[in-house]
Amino acid sequence: MAQARVAILPLPSAGHLKSTLEMANLLHRYHFSVTVLVVPVPNYPVGDYIATIAASGLDIDFWHIQAVDPPKCADGLEDFITAYMEKQNHHIKSALHDLLRSDDAPLAALIVDLFATGAIDVAAELGVPCYVYFATNAAFLALMLYLPTLEEKFPEEFEEMEEEVRVPGVCPIPPISMPSPFMRKKSGRYTCFVHHGRRYSELKGILVNTFTDLEPATLRALEEGLCAPGRRTPPVYPVGPLIAREEGEKSRHHECVAWLDGQPTRSVVFLCFGSRGCFSAAQVGEIAAGLERSGCRFLWALRVASEEVVLGMRKPADAKLEEVLPEGFLERTKARGMVWPSWAPQAEILAHRAAGGFVTHCGWNSCLESLQCGVPLLGWPLYAEQHSNAVVMAEEMGVALQLKVERANDNFVKAEELERGVRALMGESEEGRRVRAKAEEMMAAAKKAWEQGGSSSVNMEALVKELLAK
Repeated sequence: MAQARVAILPLPSAGHLKSTLEMANLLHRYHFSVTVLVVPVPNYPVGDYIATIAASGLDIDFWHIQAVDPPKCADGLEDFITAYMEKQNHHIKSALHDLLRSDDAPLAALIVDLFATGAIDVAAELGVPCYVYFATNAAFLALMLYLPTLEEKFPEEFEEMEEEVRVPGVCPIPPISMPSPFMRKKSGRYTCFVHHGRRYSELKGILVNTFTDLEPATLRALEEGLCAPGRRTPPVYPVGPLIAREEGEKSRHHECVAWLDGQPTRSVVFLCFGSRGCFSAAQVGEIAAGLERSGCRFLWALRVASEEVVLGMRKPADAKLEEVLPEGFLERTKARGMVWPSWAPQAEILAHRAAGGFVTHCGWNSCLESLQCGVPLLGWPLYAEQHSNAVVMAEEMGVALQLKVERANDNFVKAEELERGVRALMGESEEGRRVRAKAEEMMAAAKKAWEQGGSSSVNMEALVKELLAK
């Protein structure tokens, strides 16, 4: 019999779910039984991924929650997710009640996604300690906790501010680089983040997918309570990097990996933009021109914007290369480049000896995958908290360069700007050498964090002790 059970309530989107399931695997390695509560959210088809994990032999239970009618008045993606997760509280309570009555193992905690703070009330009613698993970085956690204070100091819109946004423990953030949901304060997208940030004071603890050497100043500010003045900051446990594993066979024989086998060490810049990143035909033309002019070797995972719009965002589609790329581009660059029009095994590509740089949307999972392999980044943020991530990765962590993104023009980047950024990242410029050295330093630090006595290992042991204390 396991020493105790933990229930986990993830958000079933790719960026959150995969990382959260790594947290579940980690708890299992520490001899907890783990039950993952699967909420069926419209437009988030993750059933196949969960089925793959469930069939992989991992001893994790999946408890499928009944669907509810979606909220009718949601203002954007984040507001929709928040309202939908709260509508699930009755079913979540029923599941937890059954787990509490089970003789299998005592229920030690409920760990919820950063958007599922409505479940705090359910856990409190049943006497179950509640934690948040924060799938992004400590800088964004600090920003969320500090939002009510920023609201009092600067009631105007962020883009109307003349000075940089200052959050304790975080480098100054230009107002134009604040997270996308924060750029219209009267929106439900913004107010739901203020709401979640306030509710974090009720938690037993916050688990963050980062590690101490990557964000030391931010984690220190969180520990000292500086990011939530006048409110309680619960204990913060940096337990990263937690990175989802890819399906081995699918990755190992992939054409992209085979192509990389023929390239020199650290010579290829990889362009990939996450599960929701996609581009217009005009932007594809600019990327192609920039890559061609750069003279650098490249591997480009290209997905285009379809006509289908889901919760305000265009859905990505596989690219038909002959239709979207400039005439003759593939022929002219075939000696040094590859364009792949679909899913690519990102983690395996970044781990390949030929990968030397990563042009990325700055989603946090992608950032961690790159740093774990010592690959420096070139930031091209698109949505969510990626704009602030790009600043933090460059200014605070020193592992990335930034592209000048025309944010008001759908995050457009011109050919000459991409050419400049790729040359800087991959060439012998001082800034290129600096970020490459820092990325390699963070690769060593990430490995050390999970060695015996390392920071994440120690933090996890403290969390386990806390979970078992009940």
